[in-house]
Amino acid sequence: MPESAAPAFVSTTNACHLCMPLGACLAFKGVEGGVPFLHGSQGCATYMRRYLISHYREPVDIASSSLGERQAVFGGGPNLRQGLWNVITAMRPRFIGVATTCLTETIGEEPGPLVEAFLAELAGKNPGVTLPRVVTVRTPSFGGTHTEGFRRAVRALLKALARPGPAGSHLNLLPGMASPADLRHLKDVVRAFGLEAAVIPDPSDPLDGPAWDTYTPVPPGGTPLEALQAAGRARATVAFGCAAGDASGPGALLRDRFGVELLPLPLPVGIRASDRFFATLEELSGRPTPRRIRAQRGRLVDAYVDAHKYLAGVRAAVVADEDLAAGLSGFLAETGIQVAYVATGDRSGILEGAVEAATAGLLRDPPAVRQGVDYHTVAEETRDLGLGLVVGTSKAYPLARDRGIPLVRVGFPIHDRFGAARQRLLGYSGAQDLFDRVVNALLAQRQEASDVGYGYL
Repeated sequence: MPESAAPAFVSTTNACHLCMPLGACLAFKGVEGGVPFLHGSQGCATYMRRYLISHYREPVDIASSSLGERQAVFGGGPNLRQGLWNVITAMRPRFIGVATTCLTETIGEEPGPLVEAFLAELAGKNPGVTLPRVVTVRTPSFGGTHTEGFRRAVRALLKALARPGPAGSHLNLLPGMASPADLRHLKDVVRAFGLEAAVIPDPSDPLDGPAWDTYTPVPPGGTPLEALQAAGRARATVAFGCAAGDASGPGALLRDRFGVELLPLPLPVGIRASDRFFATLEELSGRPTPRRIRAQRGRLVDAYVDAHKYLAGVRAAVVADEDLAAGLSGFLAETGIQVAYVATGDRSGILEGAVEAATAGLLRDPPAVRQGVDYHTVAEETRDLGLGLVVGTSKAYPLARDRGIPLVRVGFPIHDRFGAARQRLLGYSGAQDLFDRVVNALLAQRQEASDVGYGYL
């Protein structure tokens, strides 16, 4: 493992993460009839719209209180009220998710009391009118990454909306920042076991919908508010990710407040992690894994065998959000690739243990695991590792290009390729799609580098 010397700089150069309010906006976009709203400057909303639209190739509206210099001095309350009123009257949403930004957190403005007072005023002036539900969350960019903002927003949703009651038979599924294609697959898998689950949140349709005849300000789809309210009455919560069992997470909130059993699992990328997920569904349903899903596993094992000669000796670096980084490490290791380096912009401190668990018994040497780093640091620390593959987002492209090695694009954001919303990673069939992409990327690189340029590999 390389020793990391103290950096000779204090700036961040090409960060390995995005900002907290962006993650919150993505979570709020997964609520039916929902509109994300940023309490801060207009530039924040523009930046996040650009990132989400470029990745998902769908229109994404993010409202803003549009604070300027004056509001930074005298407070943004009036702008927040006007912005909410504009959204309510123009877009007619069922739900508005308000996230703070650096500016409002720096001036110490908590939007919760301002929102409550404004809604109470509206209700008094408009008796009998149904107003949208509004949930607020504090997400200063300097306080964490987009994945942390996503988790905070999901927790805020459940804290504000979940209600107690007699336990039902349905499940809560907290998949994290999965693609729309993976979210649809997860729902199909749960139904195959005869189970009913609410995916929280579920931006699959809002961020990957059919073409419209006319513009729709609030696209259909998302987790219904009724499902969020019923989350406190679920039989169990199945949560994915390194921090799925964390005491401050959304799954723990449902467990501690309502007694809903929490079943934390690693992100089901690859055979071993998917086996754990399907074993959990077998236990919850009392049914064996359906034959068609077992067949997917068998075909994946066969593909591993068929392609092992192309992967032997390949050394890879993984740069991704911590949940995905741990999942990808386990997946690559079980295919025979030597995972040499794993990095994330997250700073939770749990990635090293998650990678160790995901790759246990699969690697000759443990990988170097780095947290809270940027791509400048990644490039410096991987220079002498003999890498043959990088797996990560579009932001890793300069690193891969500089080394002359393939980049397999996964996660968020993907700005230089098409179809990110339809990218599959989870379950046996998702691993099959990812495995084929990894093998073909390595084959293409060898083919292009060949003096002969042969067409049979």
